[in-house]
Amino acid sequence: MGRDGWLGGGDQAVAATGCTWNSWLDERELRAWRALQLMQMRLTAQLARELAATSGLSYPDYLVLVGLTDRPDGRMRIFELGRNLGWEKSRLSHHIARMEERGLVTKERCGSDRRGAFVVVTDRGRKAIEAAAPGHVAAVRRLVIDRLTPRQLDALGAAARTVLAALTDDEPTDDEPTDAEPTEAESAGDG
Repeated sequence: MGRDGWLGGGDQAVAATGCTWNSWLDERELRAWRALQLMQMRLTAQLARELAATSGLSYPDYLVLVGLTDRPDGRMRIFELGRNLGWEKSRLSHHIARMEERGLVTKERCGSDRRGAFVVVTDRGRKAIEAAAPGHVAAVRRLVIDRLTPRQLDALGAAARTVLAALTDDEPTDDEPTDAEPTEAESAGDG
């Protein structure tokens, strides 16, 4: 397959795999893609380490709390939070349960959808993010913002918005999204 794996490698990849597909990434595209992947992985890991060390919140905790505290009422439908975070229903449900056990969030039934629920930030959750945010913002500034020129920052933002718009366009839509917990019958495999 060659040093570039399945994304690049051109003739070497074709010879090794027998593929004649002609959409491999060229060297420029591959360099950009690999740099983006590596930056995202390392940056997320570094931010997560610093956040945990200074606040006791995990990076996923922080992302959930940001989503909730960005809303004036501090609440969001579970399916909407999952969609915004790009998390599967199961992952979100388990994570919310752990945060609920720690008193950072609570769940409330939705009056207009008997199976639906809201996730609501608690006073404890609000205090936790208020304490964590200054250190997190300083880390983001130190690791990213201060390293880029204004032009690079604008280009980064524009590129991210373009890709995010395409991802949003590709998302499947449900006619009736649900954020309900599985019923006993569904959990047992009967639903």
